[in-house]
Amino acid sequence: MYVVMGATGNTGNVVANSLLGRGQKVRAIGRSAERLKTLAAKGAEAFVGDIADAQTLSDAFTGAEAAYVMIPPNMGVHDFRAYQDRVSEAIGAAIEKARIEYVVSLSSIGADKAEHTGPVVGLHLLERRLNRIAGLNVCHLRAGYFMENTLAQIGIIKAHGIASGPLRPDLKLPMIATRDVGAFAAEALWGLDFRKQETCELLGQRDIGMSEAAAIIGGAIGKPGLAYSHAPDEQVRMALTQLGLSMNLANLILEMSAALNSGYMRALEQRSARNTTPTSYEAFVAEEFAPLYERQSAAA
Repeated sequence: MYVVMGATGNTGNVVANSLLGRGQKVRAIGRSAERLKTLAAKGAEAFVGDIADAQTLSDAFTGAEAAYVMIPPNMGVHDFRAYQDRVSEAIGAAIEKARIEYVVSLSSIGADKAEHTGPVVGLHLLERRLNRIAGLNVCHLRAGYFMENTLAQIGIIKAHGIASGPLRPDLKLPMIATRDVGAFAAEALWGLDFRKQETCELLGQRDIGMSEAAAIIGGAIGKPGLAYSHAPDEQVRMALTQLGLSMNLANLILEMSAALNSGYMRALEQRSARNTTPTSYEAFVAEEFAPLYERQSAAA
């Protein structure tokens, strides 16, 4: 049996559905029974509980051979790093108690660094916690910059007629669709061919900068020539808190952006067939960004 954390989220949902589609037993962990209904209808065992509680996770992991683990987002928490550490410790303790043999963990490029990468520091410590578990075979997926992060540009474009954010316009990033991360994780769990502690970077279809991303978006939503502006920290901080993020998390995101801008936080692997994934940014914009933009426009 497989246990999947974040089973209603962007990556976990893909993992759960892929394994269910192959006839595997899946225990799907989520925050809401209502949101887990779709997976339950497909045969998954729904499990609702506090993922920061080791006993709860131990119950969820009992009887499983393998698990997909992650730290779910918690945008309003006042100390995001403390939240990450609580969840990481709960995951580690639960895996030890349940004696799970294989784990795929959601991590990030930059998780090789112990400091100055904002929320990615928490993923560095999650990797370290899992690596300490005797006998565990673990594969850490160090994913690139999620394409879904650019969905926040919808409100900015509507309000200001340009795209804007904390990243340098010319900074080329390995940008990846979360569905590709989930698909890779599902394949790793299906094959169980990783041993001891492994890391695998996932670098998307190609590296892309925010100016190029804005041009692709503009072409898809009828705004050719859409520009991207590098916003000052204070402006970004205000925008993030207005979206409901805590001040603490907003500051961590700015720290991560600075680490990306400087090159301190970057991919370590050379691009290869293994770490290159299929979804292009053009496909993501056509299939997800543009339809959401149009729905929000129609609702306005």
